[in-house]
Amino acid sequence: MQTNRTCAKSACPFMLSRRSFLATAGAWGLATKVGVFDFAASLFAAEPQSTKKPLIQAVFVRPNVDGYWMGWPGAAYDIKARQADYTRTLTEAAGKFGIQLEVRPGPLDTEGAVNGYLEQVKKQPPDGIVLVIMSFDRWPHIDNIAKNRGKVPVIVFSPMGTSFTGHLQETRNIDGVYVAATQDIEWLVFGLKMFKTMSEMRNTRLCILAGDKVEDHPQEVIGTTLHYIPRNRLPEELKKVEETDQVQAIADYYTKNAKKIVEPKKQDILNAAKNYVAARRIMEAEKCQGISVDCLPLVESRLIPCPPCIAWLRLNDEGSVGACEADWNSAISLRLTSLLFDRPGFMQDPAPNTVNNTLMGAHCSCPTKLDGFDKPAEPFILRSHSESNTGVVPQVLWRIGQKVTIMKFEGPGTIILGTGRVLRNIDTPPSGGCRTSVELELDNVADSRDTKGFHQLFIYGDLEPGFKAYCQLAGIKVVHI
Repeated sequence: MQTNRTCAKSACPFMLSRRSFLATAGAWGLATKVGVFDFAASLFAAEPQSTKKPLIQAVFVRPNVDGYWMGWPGAAYDIKARQADYTRTLTEAAGKFGIQLEVRPGPLDTEGAVNGYLEQVKKQPPDGIVLVIMSFDRWPHIDNIAKNRGKVPVIVFSPMGTSFTGHLQETRNIDGVYVAATQDIEWLVFGLKMFKTMSEMRNTRLCILAGDKVEDHPQEVIGTTLHYIPRNRLPEELKKVEETDQVQAIADYYTKNAKKIVEPKKQDILNAAKNYVAARRIMEAEKCQGISVDCLPLVESRLIPCPPCIAWLRLNDEGSVGACEADWNSAISLRLTSLLFDRPGFMQDPAPNTVNNTLMGAHCSCPTKLDGFDKPAEPFILRSHSESNTGVVPQVLWRIGQKVTIMKFEGPGTIILGTGRVLRNIDTPPSGGCRTSVELELDNVADSRDTKGFHQLFIYGDLEPGFKAYCQLAGIKVVHI
């Protein structure tokens, strides 16, 4: 994943090494043209990506005829034109996401053809299969493939006119099989994005700074690797960061774009910028797509002059991962949300309000690109870290009335999921707690004290259907919040 979403990796004039770019005499002049913070972010190499493209097969299940007579989808259904539409949509999406797509030229019509295809899948399993059903009398073939395809994840795309309620029963509880019965052809784009996300999650490395050991912990089901390194790596790396033009550019961005600055001083903001540079250097050195630090002991012992809250804000705004307190479940949640929905989540401490029967969530780091990486940022105020009253953190102001999804991955294979709506932002003071503090009205929760999990993400939008689809395809259990 690119570190700077506004700049394509193949075309960006700033995708050079940090040393060569900073050595350029006109670098700072160019920085003022492209935006001081985009300039700073572009100095880092793109995060490592897997060179292996996921192989996805697209298969059409229908009678091998030129036209239908009676029965759904009907004689007016243009078989060749619709198959061309599906093929074009899948091909364009595969190109966009970096997927190797194989489209089976002929339809699966007979039981023999289906069994032959299943033998092929067993010998050379792809990373995923898209089955497009184009006639409702061929559902026995779909059921056969769904039950006997091994462990290959399968999407069944059933456009309007190809299924009734009864057709959808055999496949509804098969792990790794998701049926999209919809008239929306463009849903196929999201279908391929789910396959791409599964591949990216398997190839993700998250750097966890906690304790004093170096070790890797691959995770079952989701496939992500947790790369543990000693916690003291952050203060050690911070000592090497000087107040360069790059650091000043980062500090200038937040100084100039903040709605207000309350407690922080100029040096606090420079220290916050240094945290970002240090975190990026660690991620680059360890070949990781995200980072999470057991930061509170470092702040409490004054081993770092400023908490890494602004660094985490920017990492999450870029589509990377910056997670607090070495909480790897939250780090995985942030990575999944970023890949699947192109937006960050807000990792928060949940505090039920028993008077309003609502859920308040608060933390001292929150992204600003809540609508999406390519959308305008939400307004923010620069504050001190509330627990220590030091450094600089953001108070991000959430949109009142905004629909929100609440999600938390719980390893090895469960996701807590629910929805709500933003009621208000909470100021500190007069309240206590962390600086970004949001109160949500929850959907379908009788008592807010029953909400499950800790450090759940609050995410803009009603993403529950998309998360459920992904979990069904990836074999992850969904538990209501």
